[in-house]
Amino acid sequence: MKNALGNIMQQAQKMQEDLKRAQDELAMQQVLGESGGGLVTIVMTGKREARKVTIDPSLLGDDKDMLEDLVAAAINDAVNKVGKMKKEKMASITAGLPIPPGFQMPF
Repeated sequence: MKNALGNIMQQAQKMQEDLKRAQDELAMQQVLGESGGGLVTIVMTGKREARKVTIDPSLLGDDKDMLEDLVAAAINDAVNKVGKMKKEKMASITAGLPIPPGFQMPF
C-alpha cells in the first residue's frame, strides 16, 4: 500500500512537471489570426497576448465599422487557434487519464 502511494505521488509530480513544461512551450509559441482574406492579421502568443496587428492600407478609408469588425474577427481567429493549440498539447500530456468533461487547465 505504501509503495502504491509512492508511485502515485511520483506520477503526480511528473505530470506537474510535464504541465509546467507545456505551459512554458505554449507561452513561447505564436499563432496568426486573420480576417478579410488576410487583410487584417494578428500575431498572438500562447498566453493570448497580441504581439502585432497588421492592417492592409486599403482598409484605412472611411468604413470604420468594417475595419473594427475585421480586427475583432482576426483577434477571435487567433484566440481560437491558441485554444486549439493548447487542447492538442494537453491531449498529448493527459492521454489515458480520466479528465472530466469541461475541466479547464489553469492556463
